[in-house]
This record gives sequence, C-alpha cells and structure tokens, in this order.
Amino acid sequence: MKTLIIDPGHGGIDPGAQGDFSHEAEVSLEVSLKFGKAIEKEFPDVKIVYTRTTDVMPGNKPTKDQGLRYRADLANSSGGDLFIAIHCNAAPDIHHRELTGYKTGTVYIKKGKKKVPVKKKIAQYRHWSTPNPANGTETYIWAVNKNDAKVNSVNKTEYYGEIDSTDVSGSPAIGDHIELPDPSDPLEKARMLIYAQQYFRKSLSLADIVEKGFQAQGRTYRGGVKQRNDKGIWVLQATGMPSILVEIGFISNPEEEKYINSEKGQDEIVENLVNAFRAYKEKLESKTIGTQ
Repeated sequence: MKTLIIDPGHGGIDPGAQGDFSHEAEVSLEVSLKFGKAIEKEFPDVKIVYTRTTDVMPGNKPTKDQGLRYRADLANSSGGDLFIAIHCNAAPDIHHRELTGYKTGTVYIKKGKKKVPVKKKIAQYRHWSTPNPANGTETYIWAVNKNDAKVNSVNKTEYYGEIDSTDVSGSPAIGDHIELPDPSDPLEKARMLIYAQQYFRKSLSLADIVEKGFQAQGRTYRGGVKQRNDKGIWVLQATGMPSILVEIGFISNPEEEKYINSEKGQDEIVENLVNAFRAYKEKLESKTIGTQ
C-alpha cells in the first residue's frame, strides 16, 4: 500500500446534490481533505493523491465527462494502489396530494364529428412536498457485469511489486516493474480477469469494513455494500486498482445535512474511514485479501 487516491466528488461547474444550506461538492471536499491529512499523520509512508483540492472540476476540465476521465487517468498514471471516492447522497422530496373538493367546469366530448361542451364536476387538489427522510450511509463498488471494463483499465496501468502471486509468469520481487501486455490474446485476457476479480474482492472487503464501521457508530444501516453501474460511478470500473465510492450521508435530509457539515460529524466519518483503511492495509499486507 504505497499510493492512495482520494477523489472528492463533483466540483466546480458540477456542485452535485443540493441541501438546504450546502452542496455535495463542498462537503465531500472538506471530508476528503480531512481524511487525507489523517492518513498522512498515521501513515507517513503512504502517498496521497487528490483528484482535486479546491472547488474546481478535476483537471479544470470544462465538462463532467472530461472530469470523470481525468479522475481515472490521474489515478492510473499515479500508480494508485487504492481509490476512494467521497460523495453525499440525496433523495427527492416526497410529493403529496390532497382532495379539497370539486368545482363545476366545462369539458368537451366528441359527438359524431363534433366536440360539444358539457358541464362536469372537476376534482380539486392541494399539492405540497416534504423532505425525504432517507438517511444513512452507502458504500458502492463497481457492478460485476462491468468486469470487462475493469479488465481494460487494468491493462492501461503499470504495477510495482507482487499482487497476491497471481502473475502467471512468476511472482516478482517487491519493487520489480511489471508491464501488463495487451489483453487481446485470450491467455492475457484471462490473466487480466484474475487481476480484476481480485480487485473486486479487495474492493468488497474494504467497502464492507467501511459500512460495518458506520453501523457501529450508530449510522442508519441501508443494506450493506451495493453495486452500481450508472454514469456517476464510472470511475470505479475505469481505475486499475481496488476502488470504492462512499456516500457519507443524505444531504437532502435536513438533520443529516447538519451532521455531515458539523465538525463532530466529519470527525466521526473520517475516523471510520481511517479505521477502515488501517484494517484493509493490515489485511492486504498480511496477504489475507484477494486470495479467497
């Protein structure tokens, strides 16, 4: 574990989800920077690479799609060993409708070739919305059906050191330089798939530690680790390394928005992420992840 990529979600022209008084881009950046500083303090030998450190689209790119590509390219070119994206969740307001009465109005019905006016009672409704009560954390990994994409991203990166002795050409010594060839050859495609499958297991292991840690802190449990393959999570399959996306809370929930913006809330979130990183690093370096 030499290089950790921290990816604060959104940024710049893309503020992300909106709360009552904050937006996702700024909250995810605050938590990401605190997380990175905590890692640097406890693990000074781990290199931290941020995809952004200010409120800009990563790489100062002009579009969201280009920003996503920049995130993945930066992670891969930096030789990242782990990719952690920090986001805030959101749920749409709940819309309500109540019948308030009827009034007589005119509607037109067809009679033969003509439309004629007819008096009719028309229902009247009152409409309003309330904040969605959804709250809690969610941690995502890429969907299994995207393994081909992960294989392709694996091929675009270079690796240093042993990766669980899965290199079929022999286990290289720590520090040796491994360049992975084009997977157009069926044998190499199979080899890349082994890497992708190991990354999936490692990502799942870390995501599970993160979610259990949040649960232990008393955060709402929303069913454990989830897989997602929509556009917003594209970076997880485009990075040639274990990768997770952490939704630290629902910015659309007034109480949780206050929590994820508070010093106490952010400290607890960072504490859990550091604990998860520590446990993952220990498992990784003791070779107990990715070999099952």
